[in-house]
Amino acid sequence: MRWLMIAFCFFAVAISYIDRVNLAIAAPHIKADMGIDDASMGLILGAFFWTYALMQIPAGRLMDKLGARIGLAFAVAWWSIFTVFTAAGRGIASLFGCRLLLGLGEAGCNPGCVKVVYSWFPKHERATASGLFDAGPRAGTAMALPLVAWLISTWNWEMSFIVTGALGLVWVALWLLVYREPEHIKGVDAQQIANLVEDRGHKTMGDTVNVPWTSLFRYRTIWGMMLGFFCMNFVNYFFITWFPTYLTSAHGFSLKELGTLGAIPALMGVPGSILGGVVSDWLYHRKGFSLTAARKICLVGGMLCSSVIALAVFTDSIPLILTLFSITYASLAFTAANIWTLPADVAPTPHHVATIGGIQNFASNIAGIITASFTGLVLALTSGSFVIPLSVAGGMCVLGALSFLFVVGKIEPLQARPSSQQKWQRSETEAAASIN
Repeated sequence: MRWLMIAFCFFAVAISYIDRVNLAIAAPHIKADMGIDDASMGLILGAFFWTYALMQIPAGRLMDKLGARIGLAFAVAWWSIFTVFTAAGRGIASLFGCRLLLGLGEAGCNPGCVKVVYSWFPKHERATASGLFDAGPRAGTAMALPLVAWLISTWNWEMSFIVTGALGLVWVALWLLVYREPEHIKGVDAQQIANLVEDRGHKTMGDTVNVPWTSLFRYRTIWGMMLGFFCMNFVNYFFITWFPTYLTSAHGFSLKELGTLGAIPALMGVPGSILGGVVSDWLYHRKGFSLTAARKICLVGGMLCSSVIALAVFTDSIPLILTLFSITYASLAFTAANIWTLPADVAPTPHHVATIGGIQNFASNIAGIITASFTGLVLALTSGSFVIPLSVAGGMCVLGALSFLFVVGKIEPLQARPSSQQKWQRSETEAAASIN
């Protein structure tokens, strides 16, 4: 059953990426249709990330309170509806507004999936499960290129948003029909449930004390996770926003080539994501590495390998460029599989798993805002040159590796810290007891 649940997460994340990538693919056609320049299109492409980033922490808190079943259903339905509405956009303002509302819904996707992993998988399988659902972005990006390109060439760019939005509504109906927590699935052995609860590794205090979510920012590890994920997504979101334009404007790709050759890097990300999770769990469970070593080897190694994206500025060879981007995308996916295990690995209580997922994803998606707008501005100032954006991306990969290596501490549940009110109540109780 747990593999069925993670398969649903895979498709949810894949659909979310189809719905956010479709604008990047349709961008040249929308620009021609509406007379929108590169700088304005950069703002439209970046609009999604404003609400997506700002809503990460509220969405994580909501997932922890509502649970994955209701929370994910609401999120997917919301963003699917506004994907469809994008087809009605007729200018910068309307497209910008639809992308803001799209980001509002998609904010709940990854925190919800993290919650599913935490509920259904023991510690030694979490990276594998995270790698499987985090293969969704790569699969979604790869599927979006041929699907959206075909829809645009067969009908128009408006139809691409209607069809991709409808996919999410189908997912919602199936999810509500199938998903339940392990405790509510008939036939699941009671010992399996007990093992899951025990493997979560939270002490009694962590389960009973009210730990304010704001106190999470006191931990160095949380800040290291935020910085590392920011650097990873700075590069990752180049693929989501400007990569199709890079291939068409800098290297003359046709719409057909964009849907075939252009999908190769994203396709390489699918095995990269799965391999990242499998290797991490193999090092921990089979080879006897500590959880910290197993996670950090994959996090740091993946980020360093992805820095080869900067080498693309030195060649015009299409096969070599696609090879470099494929290595980068696969390495980012390898890293991301382990990034998404961290919230469950370090959460001080079960009620903070999705919240931590939202916190690190909030930081990472500020990078999305910066990448989209920064690249658009640089292109406008340099007559369409991608040298600076690709060079900066390579440097961010190295910075991310250093963050995971030196800023993130030991990978273990953070020590639960009670609120000030609880400390006061405990002091009063201890004082009364001493008097008695």
